[in-house]
Amino acid sequence: METARAGSKNNALGALLTMLAMLCFAGMDSIAKFLVADYPVGQMMWIRYILVFLFACFIVRRQGVRAALRTRQPGLQVIRSLVAVIESAIFVLAFRYLPLADTHAVAATSPLIVIALGVLFLGEKAGPARWLAVVAGFLGVLLIVRPGFRALDWPVLLPLVGAVLWAGYQVLTRLAARQDSPDTSLLWSALVALIATTLVGPIGWQWPSATAWVLMIVIALVGAVAHYALIKALDYAEAGAVQPYSYTLLVWATVFGFVVFGDWPDGWTIAGALVVVASGIFTWHHDRRVAR
Repeated sequence: METARAGSKNNALGALLTMLAMLCFAGMDSIAKFLVADYPVGQMMWIRYILVFLFACFIVRRQGVRAALRTRQPGLQVIRSLVAVIESAIFVLAFRYLPLADTHAVAATSPLIVIALGVLFLGEKAGPARWLAVVAGFLGVLLIVRPGFRALDWPVLLPLVGAVLWAGYQVLTRLAARQDSPDTSLLWSALVALIATTLVGPIGWQWPSATAWVLMIVIALVGAVAHYALIKALDYAEAGAVQPYSYTLLVWATVFGFVVFGDWPDGWTIAGALVVVASGIFTWHHDRRVAR
């Protein structure tokens, strides 16, 4: 039975937690882009999830790890966790080839994809206005990618694949929240990710410098906080209700990309991103008006 906390009266708290998660993700991605130039993706993911698992164990220490792992839907938890690992690895790889703002401009379609997936798998409602916003969002992506007008380098497709997986992860997290607590979902995410990355982490290992160790630890801690905040947000609010606030990630990614790396998106990327964001904001405004 779905938790009562997921009612509309808790959407404001879900929005705040979502914005906190997006700020943490932007900071984590900035550090990852700096590190991925020198270290293999698998190694970075392995170190991250070792620390994330320890963080998760700390969070559930009162009830105990065994108690927190109890679930009636282990298959769902495993699939959800593997989707998160693959999605994270794809985005880290994308940062090696693309600026932060460009990557997140394409990834900003994820909230719109959540709307579609929420209708298909969660039974959430979506009227013509929501579907129109989804279509407009993908038109925004076409402005960014511009197929036929420039050489379509394969790295441009990475954030689009990552956006689909990220949307799927959020929907699966919402589905898991119907029976499992946020602590259970967090611990399963960390454990499955640790097992998966242990299989590939030692491949091509390069011993990190002292600075790199510190940054990898920071990534793990910030990432753990971000995922826990998002899990809590989806526990309090509907997936579609908090999606507009996910667009703050694009703002922070642009700021971090410019300040840290000196990257600024071109006019087409900005235009496409504005279309995508406007589509999401329109959906949010429409939903609020209907609710009233």
